[in-house]
Amino acid sequence: MNAVCGLLDPPLKLILFGGKGGVGKTTLASSAGVYLAERGKRTLLVSTDPAHSLSDSLGIEIGSETRNTEIEGLHALEINAEKEFASFKEQYDKELRSIFDTGSYLDKDDVDSILALQMPGIDEVMGLKQIIELVREGKYDKYVLDTAPTGHALRLLHLPELLDQWIKVVSKMRWKYRYMVERFSGGYRPDAVDELLVTMKKSVKHIGDILKDQKACEFIAVTIPEDMAIRETGRLMDSLKRYGIRVRQLIINNVICPSSTCPFCMERRKGQEKYIKSAREQFGNLNIVEIPLQQHEVKGIRDLQRMTGLAFADTCPAT
Repeated sequence: MNAVCGLLDPPLKLILFGGKGGVGKTTLASSAGVYLAERGKRTLLVSTDPAHSLSDSLGIEIGSETRNTEIEGLHALEINAEKEFASFKEQYDKELRSIFDTGSYLDKDDVDSILALQMPGIDEVMGLKQIIELVREGKYDKYVLDTAPTGHALRLLHLPELLDQWIKVVSKMRWKYRYMVERFSGGYRPDAVDELLVTMKKSVKHIGDILKDQKACEFIAVTIPEDMAIRETGRLMDSLKRYGIRVRQLIINNVICPSSTCPFCMERRKGQEKYIKSAREQFGNLNIVEIPLQQHEVKGIRDLQRMTGLAFADTCPAT
């Protein structure tokens, strides 16, 4: 049976697990974190899923501050998007207000109202921002990301392009302001807003560079042998290909053992076989890993350690 391999490669820094809700992403991401840490890789396990199931999977309370786990070298973090956005607004309040003051006809009350809004998609923005900052700090050998269900994950991966468009619009507003200042005062001196835009532009480029770096980043898709899950996986794969994100491995979770003798299990296995076949036909270029359905819920370090033996291998088979 195949296993997920290559995660120990030194150039590989960011490992993302994604797929439809309820397919076992959190369990497999947590298990990957345990696997890497037990092989001497200092690892940070991060969740961007608003449901934050990492605490349940690891059997400890995590929260928005990085904390240790029972496994030496394994640390975990659940990103609090609202807290990150509040911190961002507090840090750059003056610059954000200046953008509206110099680029629009809004008055102070209007600007206050806009800055008080919980902007759509801000959870993905703040989540991705913090993740990339953590990777840039370089305190860990590996960063394992448990993403939210497919739609949320794809929005997160699409953010560099969206942020770049936003920066271009704001920069255009600033250029008009700069032109007016130069026209009437004879000169323009870059201010804190210009510095913020340059910094954000660099950050967006760095985000895109990391996500599309075929050696530094890998997306591992997770699915189950059911019709809706396989269909959603196909759409996910198409999107990841368009974004230039590396995908070379697919996990099919909750597979019933073919040697099972109970009548119920045998019938379920028959139903699963056509979807497993479909997955292998659609994604034949990937390393497809089947994970057996477990007898009980995988929860806590001991269960995750057992899962590592089923899911991961130190070396890849020769091709």
